[in-house]
Amino acid sequence: MKIAIINGPNLNLLGKREVDIYGNQSFDTYFSALQKKYPSINFSNYQSNVEGELIDEIQRVGFNVDGIIINPGGYTHTSVALGDAIAAIKAPVVEVHISNIFGREDFRKLSHVSAKAIGVISGLGLKGYELALEYFTTPVLSLG
Repeated sequence: MKIAIINGPNLNLLGKREVDIYGNQSFDTYFSALQKKYPSINFSNYQSNVEGELIDEIQRVGFNVDGIIINPGGYTHTSVALGDAIAAIKAPVVEVHISNIFGREDFRKLSHVSAKAIGVISGLGLKGYELALEYFTTPVLSLG
């Protein structure tokens, strides 16, 4: 199984920026632990502070992976183009936010990505990435 993790602006500063909101662990450290916990998953990990580069990565991997976990960062609330890129690809996408965007400033409650994603995980810290991964790796139970 191939899973791409795509992180947007300022997520390269995890562990250093606003630790009261985002925690004190870097994403690189977390990603290494995730790879060790799920050795059968073929992961890719990409981060950019540039909107167009994120769109390029979505398009690059969006037809070749089994799922994408994306944290668009601040572009969540401003980038129609990121939502359009997600709508244009084949791979299912789970949107993840470390903080609870619905419990913060009003402008953060708008997402141009959520309507294009199959689900949203918000406010559970870095654990949200693992929960998104569990979605992709756990068979869906039939209730019928």
